[in-house]
Amino acid sequence: MSIALGAVFVLVSVFGGFVAAGGPLSVIIQPVEWAIILGAAFGGVLISTPPGLLRRLGRELLRAARGARGRGDEHMQLLRLLYELFINAKKHGAIALERDIEHPAQSDLFQRAPGVLHHAAALRFLRDSFRMVIDGGASPLDLELLMDREIETHAEHARKPALVLVRLADTLPGLGIVAAVLGVVIAMQSLDGTTAEIGHHVAVALVGTFFGVFLAYGLVNPLAVLLEHVVERDLVTLACIKGALIAFAKGLPPAMAVEFARRVIPEDERPSPEATEAALRDLVPRP
Repeated sequence: MSIALGAVFVLVSVFGGFVAAGGPLSVIIQPVEWAIILGAAFGGVLISTPPGLLRRLGRELLRAARGARGRGDEHMQLLRLLYELFINAKKHGAIALERDIEHPAQSDLFQRAPGVLHHAAALRFLRDSFRMVIDGGASPLDLELLMDREIETHAEHARKPALVLVRLADTLPGLGIVAAVLGVVIAMQSLDGTTAEIGHHVAVALVGTFFGVFLAYGLVNPLAVLLEHVVERDLVTLACIKGALIAFAKGLPPAMAVEFARRVIPEDERPSPEATEAALRDLVPRP
């Protein structure tokens, strides 16, 4: 919703302002100029971007378009899931949760946390890390080191789709100049025409520069920044899982381990201590 609303504001402000100032909209609507810029930009992206990264870019844009609705609820789902895992591990031993970790889609614990179950990166991180708790072969320090490395790797990997858009935004103004130069070449062929004809050709040529800069700074660069925010939200989720698991591995009580996760959440999304306590109060280990 925010993407669509922002795009509407950009389009209305730029094109509406041009029309309000007395500019003819037909001068800006130049399909050939647009095709030159968009085609060259798309071709450049195909040349510079591996197919797998292009698919990831598409998926991340779709995920970003869905927005951050229910983020507070997703955080609470994660805290409740971690608490349920910990109280069951404390009562029955971590090995009793092996089936839940190996088959989360069939686990009643994970089914009560759909925000985690359908978050691929968080689910993978939680499962891989909890396996080490089940195996018991790594100290809390070793586990923390490994989780830090995985978070760093994920951050580097997850930022690549946004980097594609950043580079595209850097390229678009230059491609706009290319289209403008081609328009000027065409205008030079009309020097024997009337002043109005020459002026029209020059105006059409300048549309290329306008369109390249408009796409770069009005649409593509904001989308790149949005993808960066999506990555940051994912990193917060991973940091929550890490904080809770390390605390539990060190022997802290489940409620205290969950508090380590809660404190990592940004203040504007962080559940209050009272809300967290109320959400965890009714959770009991399996018989």
